[in-house]
Order: sequence, then structure tokens, then C-alpha cells
Amino acid sequence: MALKTTPASKIFLLCIAWTLGICLFPVLLLALILLLVILWKAYILPNATVHYDKNGTEELRYIWNVQHRIYKGRLPPGASTTDQGFLFPDEKFFMMFDWQNKDGRPRCVYITPSWFGTHMYLNANGDIDHSEGSATDSDRLKPCPSDTARP
Repeated sequence: MALKTTPASKIFLLCIAWTLGICLFPVLLLALILLLVILWKAYILPNATVHYDKNGTEELRYIWNVQHRIYKGRLPPGASTTDQGFLFPDEKFFMMFDWQNKDGRPRCVYITPSWFGTHMYLNANGDIDHSEGSATDSDRLKPCPSDTARP
């Protein structure tokens, strides 16, 4: 015996479909917005990452200064820190990374962030790794005018 569909059952199914659509639409929209925010922070904005060698001798203290958006932190051996630039930077844009060890030997570098990430690797002594085979994007680093150490 085949199931018969009546106009009332068709209306009932249509109401269920509309109800599900109305209930699911905000959830799907929220998920899409969340995905865009994650992609915006991670991939759309130019960013720079500083990696500290896992064989580092001591914790480093650092200051990120991205056009006056300033924050401080500590970088233990084997850790990394990242910051984002601006989508449309103007001629006044700058990204500066200052760091020092407990001895107080300060170092500073200006970083030009790239769309898919600029990477700077610090060796075990806390100096920028310019060695052969290093993945440091040296072409995107510039010494700070006040820094006496070579970046």
C-alpha cells in the first residue's frame, strides 16, 4: 500500500522546511562570519612572526610596536610570537620588534610584514639567525636607527 500525500501533509512538510531554514540560517551565517574573522586575522592581514630557538639559553623580553599599538611579552626558548599589520598601510606605517635578554643587551629591528607571513628566527643566543639555510626573511628586516647590533 503506497503512502498518499494530501494537501495538508504537503503544507505540513513545507512548514517544517521553512522552520528549519529559518532556524538554521542564523547559525550558518554566524559560522560563516566566524570563519571570515579567523581567516582575516590569520591570512588576510600582513603579519610577522618571531621564532626563538628551542636551545635558547634564557627567556627573552620583547616589545611589539605596530604603529603605536604596543604590547610587551616574554619569549621562552622554543616559542614564537606574531603580530599583524594593516590591510592598507600608509607611508607612516611601521612594525618594530625590540627584544633583550636578562643581561639587558637590547636589540631592535623594523619588520616589513608580508601577506603570507614574514618570519624572523632567533638563534640560541637571541641574535637573528642569518646563517646559511635559515628561513629568516632577511630582506624584510631593517635595523632600528638606535640599535648598535646588526639585525
